[in-house]
Amino acid sequence: MVRIGAMSSIGPNILLIVIDDLGWNDLACYGSGFYETPALDRLAGQGMRFTDAYASCPVCSPSRASIMTGKYPATIGITDWIDWGGRLHPARGRVIDVPYLKELPPREHTIARALKARGYATWHVGKWHLGGPASRPEDHGFDVNVGGCEAGCPSTYFAPWKICTLPDAEVPAGTYLTDHLTDRAIDLIEQRDPDQPFFMNLWHYSVHTPLQAPEPLVQKYRDKARAMGLDRVKVYEEGEYFPCDHKRNQRVIRRRIQSDPVYAAMIENLDTNLGRVLAALETAGIADNTLVVFTSDNGGLATAEGSPTCNAPLTEGKGWMYEGGTRVCQIVRWPGRVAPGLVCAVPVTSPDLYPTLLDVAGGGLLPEQPVDGVSLLPVLTGTGELHRDAIFWHYPHYGNQGGTPGCSVRMGDFKLIERFEDGCLELYDLRSDVEERHNLASADPDRAATLHKALVEWRGKVEAKMPVRNPDYRRYV
Repeated sequence: MVRIGAMSSIGPNILLIVIDDLGWNDLACYGSGFYETPALDRLAGQGMRFTDAYASCPVCSPSRASIMTGKYPATIGITDWIDWGGRLHPARGRVIDVPYLKELPPREHTIARALKARGYATWHVGKWHLGGPASRPEDHGFDVNVGGCEAGCPSTYFAPWKICTLPDAEVPAGTYLTDHLTDRAIDLIEQRDPDQPFFMNLWHYSVHTPLQAPEPLVQKYRDKARAMGLDRVKVYEEGEYFPCDHKRNQRVIRRRIQSDPVYAAMIENLDTNLGRVLAALETAGIADNTLVVFTSDNGGLATAEGSPTCNAPLTEGKGWMYEGGTRVCQIVRWPGRVAPGLVCAVPVTSPDLYPTLLDVAGGGLLPEQPVDGVSLLPVLTGTGELHRDAIFWHYPHYGNQGGTPGCSVRMGDFKLIERFEDGCLELYDLRSDVEERHNLASADPDRAATLHKALVEWRGKVEAKMPVRNPDYRRYV
């Protein structure tokens, strides 16, 4: 039990850091032997590190919507990344994937709106990707928007970025985007009203593609890979063909080891910049009265688009229903309330952040915003347990990384995946088989039936949309 120290009368401040496409073991404190992340490793030692944290979807926009609302993507109606302009959807393979919303509905009472109503200054810095010009952060409760728009990634990380909410004329050509967003975040901290708590939604574009980083750091990791002998090992393996029409005749390319020097440089640059933000809290004298949450919107990119990272021992990555697609790193620091050096194996998911932040700010949930998540405060403070039976996922789409439409549920240590193309069920004991190598559906049919029943009932409850058979299907090879 953590002793509750003296807290400021105006806090706590809240810093929510969400990284784009960061894999579960992309930090040294999560097991990476190639990437260097001293600032985030230090943060983990100062708070609680979650081993079984999940994004609510294996791609970005749905997970981000779930953080903003506390709801599962299927509940909201945003079940895939927002393809502004609709060029790629619906995707077609054995099935035709489902329609989904292309913006965060204005009816949703977001965490920004909820905290603003409780007296918080609300700032968004970085990627948004939750709708077009009429659905930006300022339309959903944020007082300040730095860089948030419909863009899912920058055209380049070196200015001019061509991000409509970040005027290129304000910065010198060649300015690195992650550096600039960090500068702006620190400015907000330094210029804050000391009599008002703040909620900063810091959502860096990094480490999403394009793979670009300052050259001195890239060279550092080229040299490191050479010294470790990683330049002499087989990095990729070629897999099956993509199962959807818009990527016909392309093969899935899987990365087998973490060794990409550009990606490693992006991670170190990100770590350095987050260290700068945390140092700014210290300098301002507010670190002890600031809750810091760090997480990712989905698993690491391991099977397409350059396959820059490897999530082993987890299977696959971004865009897949396996653990590599949804299990993410998550760290929480709150001095005086969360004891340092804790490791938590309780399964948690991104919709849990909404009720958790409301609890931290004081007071319970709002009647106008029912949620699917549960508050993590009892686990964080050591005062209780989480009371729920299962965590659910619904991704009725073809992932651009090779994944096929599916749905899954985790109950205790067991996880069941239903593949929508053929109805196949896969059951895994994650405690003994985190690699998801041994499908137990035939060996343990009763358990598979129990989990599948829960999954089907949940889909009905949230009115989840299901793919339909493609009458024009042909093998896309």
